[in-house]
Amino acid sequence: MGGAKTDLKLIDENGLRLDGRSPNELRPIKIQTDVLDNADGSAMIEWGGNKIIASVYGPREAYPKHTQNMDMAVVKARYNMAAFSVDERKRPGPDRRSIEISKVVSEALQTAILAEQFPRTQIDVFIEVLQADAGTRIAGLTASAVALAAAGIPMRDMVAGCTAGKVAGQIVLDLGKEEDNFGEADLPIAQLVKSGKIVLMQMDGDLSVEEFNKATEMIDDAIKRISEIQREALAGKYRDIALEEGGE
Repeated sequence: MGGAKTDLKLIDENGLRLDGRSPNELRPIKIQTDVLDNADGSAMIEWGGNKIIASVYGPREAYPKHTQNMDMAVVKARYNMAAFSVDERKRPGPDRRSIEISKVVSEALQTAILAEQFPRTQIDVFIEVLQADAGTRIAGLTASAVALAAAGIPMRDMVAGCTAGKVAGQIVLDLGKEEDNFGEADLPIAQLVKSGKIVLMQMDGDLSVEEFNKATEMIDDAIKRISEIQREALAGKYRDIALEEGGE
């Protein structure tokens, strides 16, 4: 991000983007629950070229004890990009970016969970990026909310997010890899679905007030669509359980 020079024509004369999408069109999104047997809840999201697994463990007693909150559970999210997730092999282990994303995702999920029901405990959320294609923090957060719900963690609201940005002078939704690399601005936002409360917002690049308002309107509409995909993934989980119980 940052408007680097490129010979790529990010938007053609018909107003279509490199992958053929219109400015307000999402990449394909697919969410599947219960992909890991040993987690309390898990979900895999495929969003464009992103492939990300989120797993949830807990609530369980917070350890060491000095990390306990006497009034509520503490959410600890850990975001990690696998070394093979990007074209140029990434050095294994946490870096500054993954630590920062872990922090903002933890705070966003903490807002959504009824943490006061589980004092002195922690809820661990692991986000593993297997394949990266721009927008991994938002995709990981969106999958994490599904994994939490699949784990049966009481939540006051679901969390979903999307990005918008400025590419070739135009505001577009859900930036792809080349748009993220060579565009002029990137705006990831996540919010509580029912209340609309924003729980994550960051911006890289510059947008005018008018451009910012257009981008947030696009994201707001997209989150409604993404939340439907989340609900369908969870509904599929409980349909499968009902079918299994009915067959016994």
